[in-house]
Amino acid sequence: MFFKKILVAIDKSPQAARVFAEAIKVARIEESHLMLLHCLDSKSEEPMAPFLGIGTLADVDMYHTAKQIRQENLQQEIEQAQDWLLNYSQLATAKDISTEIYCGLGDPGSLICTQAKNWGADLIVLGRRGRQGLAEVFLGSVSNYVVHHSPCSVLVVQGFTTSDTLEAETNVKVSGSQ
Repeated sequence: MFFKKILVAIDKSPQAARVFAEAIKVARIEESHLMLLHCLDSKSEEPMAPFLGIGTLADVDMYHTAKQIRQENLQQEIEQAQDWLLNYSQLATAKDISTEIYCGLGDPGSLICTQAKNWGADLIVLGRRGRQGLAEVFLGSVSNYVVHHSPCSVLVVQGFTTSDTLEAETNVKVSGSQ
């Protein structure tokens, strides 16, 4: 198979380094171009309802102020995520793998599939935390969604233990990762 365009969906979980390392392995073999994608989940936005009172001018001002603060926080989150992705991009570039980054806002599974389609990806590489049963039902599974809705092949990097995380981080260390 020829994977010339690989979309690598990474979050700030401990497993990100391992997902990235797996994508690098495939990219080196296939001489691929990478797109590193990070999604800021739109569900994480705090609701504005607690700030609303009885409809006075003070409520309008509070709503406007809260909305402005939320926008500023979101912009700061985007900038931090882009800096974090740039660190990964520099690691790939040092290994002679061309890379671009994309940071988006929305539902992670949907965003990954949409970006893969728009970019023309041949492969998506992402992690799986290993949730099962009720945890998967209630918390959802991005990897499950992507496997079932992806426009291309998907490589799911299985979740792993803490000792595996430490090993992966020693092989691929990125400043700013959590």
